[in-house]
Amino acid sequence: LARKSAQQGMRLALVDFNADALADTTKALGKEFPDLSPPLAVVANVADQKQMDTLGESVRAHFGSAPHYVVNNAGVAHGGLVWENTMEEWDWLLGVNLMGVIHGIRVFTPMMLAAARSDAAFRGRIINTSSMAGMVSIPLSGMYNVSKHAVVTLTETLYQDLSLVTDQVSASVLCPFFVPTGIATSQRPV
Repeated sequence: LARKSAQQGMRLALVDFNADALADTTKALGKEFPDLSPPLAVVANVADQKQMDTLGESVRAHFGSAPHYVVNNAGVAHGGLVWENTMEEWDWLLGVNLMGVIHGIRVFTPMMLAAARSDAAFRGRIINTSSMAGMVSIPLSGMYNVSKHAVVTLTETLYQDLSLVTDQVSASVLCPFFVPTGIATSQRPV
């Protein structure tokens, strides 16, 4: 997604919990798109309210305006029988998969709405990544299913709420099937 956005000439803010992965992506984009302004690269835990508030301030300071696109794409997975998952596992998974999206909406939607009020040409979109697990319930994936179903309904509600106040900012939900990412090896922070 970062590469495709860079191909379109977009200025990017990239966020990752993993500093090494973030640095690798930033470096690769710099090599592939040397004429593009370097991305704002922020190491942050999307589940942490204060870190997300700081991210919003950093984005506004770096770009001088609200983003036109916000993609809430962080995700982790954990399986097992739903009654055997610990509260720590629930907190971790819902923190990233659901609260991360909530924080992205909470931080960036007001910024985008303010930009829309001050500029009739401003257009913005919030894109939340869910999963096909947000549409079906796969066995041995209860926590993941719950989080992804919640992201679907949260995004559908956000879309409806935004349509009540503006036609300049909207929302979409992405529900991919199996995609080769690092989610299968996601680990809880120690």
